[in-house]
Amino acid sequence: MTEHEHVRVAVVGSGFGGLGAAVRLRREGITDFVVLERAGRVGGTWRDNSYPGCTCDVPSHLYSFSFAPNPDWPRTFSGQEHIRAYLEHVTDVYGLRPHIRLGSEVKRMTWDGERLHWFVETSSGALTADVVVSATGPLSDPKIPDIPGLDSFPGKVFHSARWDHGYDLRGKRVAMVGTGASAIQIVPAVQPAVSRLTLFQRTPAWVMPRVDRAISGPERWVHRQLPFTSQLRRSLVWGIRELQVQAFTKHPGELRLVEQLARRNMARAIKDPALRAKLTPGYRIGCKRILLSSDYYPALARPNVDVVASGLAEVRGATVVAADGSEAEVDAIVFGTGFHVTDLPIAERVVGTNGRTLAQAWADSGMQSLRGACAAGFPNWMTVIGPNTGLGNSSMILMIESQLNYLADFLRQLHVLGGRVALDARADAVRAWNDRVQQRMKRTVWNTGGCTSWYQDAHGRNTTLWPGTTAEFRRATRHVDLTEYDVLRVPARRPVEVSA
Repeated sequence: MTEHEHVRVAVVGSGFGGLGAAVRLRREGITDFVVLERAGRVGGTWRDNSYPGCTCDVPSHLYSFSFAPNPDWPRTFSGQEHIRAYLEHVTDVYGLRPHIRLGSEVKRMTWDGERLHWFVETSSGALTADVVVSATGPLSDPKIPDIPGLDSFPGKVFHSARWDHGYDLRGKRVAMVGTGASAIQIVPAVQPAVSRLTLFQRTPAWVMPRVDRAISGPERWVHRQLPFTSQLRRSLVWGIRELQVQAFTKHPGELRLVEQLARRNMARAIKDPALRAKLTPGYRIGCKRILLSSDYYPALARPNVDVVASGLAEVRGATVVAADGSEAEVDAIVFGTGFHVTDLPIAERVVGTNGRTLAQAWADSGMQSLRGACAAGFPNWMTVIGPNTGLGNSSMILMIESQLNYLADFLRQLHVLGGRVALDARADAVRAWNDRVQQRMKRTVWNTGGCTSWYQDAHGRNTTLWPGTTAEFRRATRHVDLTEYDVLRVPARRPVEVSA
């Protein structure tokens, strides 16, 4: 291995997790780091998802860093363009651009046990790093199902996270595949412009009204002049969300009232009993993510929309065929079919101590890591938004900041240990943490609600969500417990014997 540029920390990804890690490193006094980004600008999922109607379903003041409040959010639920602009602002204010390397997709990361560092190969060159922070996020690699005949479709095909803004949907016949968080925003945004919209719904979603409004100029002025008011607003929203956690994680029966409200919301907009029957889920609300929209149901009731209560099964030329046999002629197919969440593509590119990739290590057990951060056999490697750190009802920024606390203490421990050193999560500690998480998961609505979801892996294990409050997770990641790690040091070199 030839000599390469060496950094203390290499961060992969420049979304909320990557930029947050970069800010935290600078606040810890660490400036010897790089942020590797495969795209041409920062923003992560809020750069990639620019589809019509793209909006966050978490209130704006909670969906931002605690250390970088934004008094100028224009709406209570901000749109993609405002969130991406916020991330650009954070990048500039905290002086991160000199550390960011755009167009640098990570191809492979290999642990060097002799030198105790990572060899990182990217599309723009190679480097070595003492510590790698993987902040690629679970919503970064789109998933398009393998549909027979799709390759021969003569029209336009794209995923919601790779929206083709050069293709005009006006007057077109469009198939929308999927009914998740992206689809319920896309449908009302494009419905007035298309000639016909056919929605392929494999499983209906529970939808609640989106209580969104513009934040007035006087409100924003107060937040700018009196910053504590913005913090108070954030704390109030956070507290309400924390109180809701018990219903999801311990007492799913309490969600029946919410389910009744969702049914009434549907009944107000959908008058056709047959359509209402198609749109009514057969599982407990909360089992899948509860979606927020005030215009999704009204759009589905329009005369140019057809709801097919079945998944897309086949494409025959310009004809799309559902699993129930129904057909439609379309000019474009838009997939809102989610991402590779429980089979992270980045895991194929990380090679640990025994020569196995992270994907191989997780093949049988599913995704597992210690406190959502470190995997056994992958020293000095951490994830941000790792296994079982997702949320079903609150802001992921809260979880990210907790993991950044853990990262900061991880680096402090390495400094205290001194010399060339690495920390490798003990396999028994990882198992113990995962067993506790999975034991708590058994009583949650995500496991008892009668649905399958993208929270679960191919074996039915929920390796995505955290079965507790954000406050609990923050306490669990406040400090690194060295008893949960093996301390690795550079092997002592044998003296060279010189013959007489």
